[in-house]
Amino acid sequence: MKRHSIVTERRAEKIKYVLEHRQPDLTVVLENIHDPHNVSAILRSADAVGVKEVFLVYNTEEFPKLGKKSSASALKWVDKQKFSSISECYDYLRNEGFKIYATHLTDESVSLYDLNLTEKVAFVFGNEHTGVSSEAATLADLNFKIPMYGMIQSLNVSVACAVSLYEALRQRLKKGDYNKSKIKQKELKLLFDNWTKR
Repeated sequence: MKRHSIVTERRAEKIKYVLEHRQPDLTVVLENIHDPHNVSAILRSADAVGVKEVFLVYNTEEFPKLGKKSSASALKWVDKQKFSSISECYDYLRNEGFKIYATHLTDESVSLYDLNLTEKVAFVFGNEHTGVSSEAATLADLNFKIPMYGMIQSLNVSVACAVSLYEALRQRLKKGDYNKSKIKQKELKLLFDNWTKR
């Protein structure tokens, strides 16, 4: 009984710590990414840097079936919101005050390292074979690229997402964004109650 209460107390402390470091102003949009291992890896990176919710646009592919093992249970800790189209998703994000940055390689694309990622930011990542759709690229506020100097000018989508999210984390750490909760106490309590039941 005593050991159980210690485990429960440690779990509660961990949940509280994680929630207090969540970044509700940083998110990811997944557009038709079909490989479950890529989606799982993205969710793990999102959880690791404190993303509270990801946005899913699946209108040419089915959202893949994810196993608990492959996602390391990140599926349980990162909320998901589904949309039937890019325009619907972007409208929602813009109404919430997000700037939308799509990974798309053109001559006009901005380097990831030139972006201010301490603002409300949504990164958009597209299908493994075709990248983001032309609609997702055109309607975004900016298209960005990750600088590369090799023969192959692309990264696996889950790696590109991790690189981008960790640049956001680096900028936010420097600014002190992780020093104080961005979620109000009332919502924190509701989230805590919800998470302890997961």
